[in-house]
Amino acid sequence: MYKYNEFDAAFLAERNAQFRAQVERRIDGSLTEDEFRPLRLMNGLYLQLHAYMLRVAIPYGTLSSDQMRQLALLAEKWDKGYGHFTTRQNIQYNWPKLPDVPDMLDALGEVGLHAIQTSGNTIRNVTADHFAGAAADELADPRPVAELLRQWSTDHPEFQFMPRKFKIAITGSPNDRAVTKAHDIGLRMVEKDGQIGFEVIVGGGLGRTPMVGKVINPFVTHEDLLPYLEAIVSVWNIEGRRDNKYKARIKITVHEQGLDTFRAKVEERFAVLKPQFGGFDQKLLAEIEQHFLPPAFKNDEVVGFQTAYDNDPVFRSWIDTNITAHKRDDHAIVTISIKQHGKTPGDASAEQMRLMAELADRFAYGELRISHEQNVIMPHVHKSGLPELFKALKAADLGTANVGLVSDIIACPGMDYCALATARSIPIAQQIATRIEDLKIEHEVGELKIKISGCINACGHHHVGHIGILGLDRAGVENYQITLGGDHTENMVVGERAGPGFSYDNIVPAIERLILAYLDLRSSADERFIDAYRRVGPAPFKAALYPEAEAKANAA
Repeated sequence: MYKYNEFDAAFLAERNAQFRAQVERRIDGSLTEDEFRPLRLMNGLYLQLHAYMLRVAIPYGTLSSDQMRQLALLAEKWDKGYGHFTTRQNIQYNWPKLPDVPDMLDALGEVGLHAIQTSGNTIRNVTADHFAGAAADELADPRPVAELLRQWSTDHPEFQFMPRKFKIAITGSPNDRAVTKAHDIGLRMVEKDGQIGFEVIVGGGLGRTPMVGKVINPFVTHEDLLPYLEAIVSVWNIEGRRDNKYKARIKITVHEQGLDTFRAKVEERFAVLKPQFGGFDQKLLAEIEQHFLPPAFKNDEVVGFQTAYDNDPVFRSWIDTNITAHKRDDHAIVTISIKQHGKTPGDASAEQMRLMAELADRFAYGELRISHEQNVIMPHVHKSGLPELFKALKAADLGTANVGLVSDIIACPGMDYCALATARSIPIAQQIATRIEDLKIEHEVGELKIKISGCINACGHHHVGHIGILGLDRAGVENYQITLGGDHTENMVVGERAGPGFSYDNIVPAIERLILAYLDLRSSADERFIDAYRRVGPAPFKAALYPEAEAKANAA
């Protein structure tokens, strides 16, 4: 993974020193909160319902074991002993005290982490496939390009005060695990005539106006990628609306102008920009690539794994749900669920973070990943180590075998923390997971993506959940809308609203009826919820959600 050089360290130290002085001026009253706001946002510091919140970037979701230990230190020393992993592969600390934030940033800088551009109308943390560099289905590791984009976008003088925030995601696999079509720019590595390049997608996004991104260019070479992306962002920076923040995202610009018109402007700008790069970006990319060489993989014979799998049903259940195929047959990708039934999705304690760091050193070459689904990944684990690894995780409440299942819920912080939220998300996720556990049907149900947002901003990706839940305020009362049939993959679909919303007390029973209806409707035990929904359509699911309406219709 990328290691900071002297320039990086000096740059970060200078930025942190500047912010320390700004914090001191806010504390002594030299800066009002309104004056301080843009300065803190540039450094990832929010003011939430109850306290400040510091959002730390985890670029393209990659962490070393030492970095994870430092995240644990921040949680323990300056917060309440835990951190919250987000859908942008960041970590948030919800309770820091303002005078402590500069010390937190300095501590992050010691291990090559920062909070720059995790907020504000700028290019946010670049996200990537959490299995990058390990997945069996991957064309190439996209993280060197993601790091190039991080360096290009950080403090880019033209892109600090854009019409709105801007998000980029990249994947090296044809199976999209990075939700590229829901981003302002999505990049998918593709192969053409023996050369790997990029399909460039533009204008995706969720929020109050969800849109599926459109392919603006089916194949851009490595050499052309950075100037092409700069052309896209610079055109939107000029053309994007600044009169209405709800219509300021690039998806609205592309929609209003039309893809062909927008593409023509990008191509014109690209023709001007390309000569200015002069190949320097490719020289830098070549240097970056040396940081992402694969680890020195163990070539030992796989011992003990099959015996444990055949004889331990609990271990077997975990393997069947939490393990993904690695590009090497003797290794596996391990997803550590931090979604134990009834716990807060995405929260990890300092003790758990330290344990994951220790286990990464013992079993995974010191490397970890954070997924947009709010779980932690060990990308390279020799199969011989899986039984012992599982035992250690299980003892720390990190061995839940539920990845991809009903209780592996994406949920934003909601009204428990967020100043923008209009309803609670966390308690709903906890209650759904607990209810499904009580019914003992989770593994029978199989793959089912539930995603929950506490407001229209859709930080919980509810639009692309097989079942999406959106919490709203209706005359001071929490009301939860359900969407059905969403899909976050390369075949992205925005879910359809099922009908009237449900109260806080009625939303979990409604979800239970949906799931039980699916078990009755599916054609076989192998048919997933999303496939059953596509086959039979929404009508029988709506009937399960609204039995009283169905009864009235039948009586009539």
